[in-house]
Amino acid sequence: MAVWERLPDLVSDFELDFVVVNGENAAGGFGITEEIFRGTLAAGADVVTTGNHVWNQREALEFAPREDRFLRPLNFPKGTPGRGSGLYTAKNGARVMVANIMGRLFMQPELDDPFQAAENELESCRLGRHADAIIIDFHAEATSEKLCFAHFVDGRTSLVIGTHTHQPTADHQILTGGTGFMSDAGMCGDYDSSIGMVWDEPLNRFLTKIPKGRFEAAAGPATICGLGAEISDRTGFVEKIAPLRLGPRLEETVPSFWR
Repeated sequence: MAVWERLPDLVSDFELDFVVVNGENAAGGFGITEEIFRGTLAAGADVVTTGNHVWNQREALEFAPREDRFLRPLNFPKGTPGRGSGLYTAKNGARVMVANIMGRLFMQPELDDPFQAAENELESCRLGRHADAIIIDFHAEATSEKLCFAHFVDGRTSLVIGTHTHQPTADHQILTGGTGFMSDAGMCGDYDSSIGMVWDEPLNRFLTKIPKGRFEAAAGPATICGLGAEISDRTGFVEKIAPLRLGPRLEETVPSFWR
């Protein structure tokens, strides 16, 4: 709800050319519905990516194949419904390729090799030739895997943004080859929580190892977290990069170059 409320003004106030939203936990923390997907597009998202919870809402299996702007991890086995990448047109006319790739370290289900999946994708869609910008949502647990993946594609992509841990990191940077990177964008949700869930049941499971009930999404005031990047029209590489945080709990910040 916070994304739906704040994103339209962010797009208009700062003249954002292209917006990617990871929506895999949007349905109360478990997957995404078609209604939520469409509402996120209506709010200003150009593409909605996902991750390991993509199929938590079974209806996603039905709408994924017919929605070009809905991405599931690229490295799911052949024959999985939906698509893992797409080529889109930004508001300024730029050709933007977006890929959603999932890591394997500490992740379930364990998918195909993310490095090979990226290699195959970048062979068929090259920065500067087929796309003016290439953005990868790398959905993974381990910071080491995220960093190694970013270095693997450095100089061949515009931006690698990590998702999954729900906690925003402070390592936004431009790598040697020109690729922008951040280990994790963080979540959009109530930060007075356990990664978005009401404290009681997660804490109980740590203390007793015995489930007492279901995880429930925390419903307090939400903070929006993300990343802003300015990509060169000439090179396709990131020239400026900074975090976005709007809401209570965390220190607010908006990329200075957006102003």
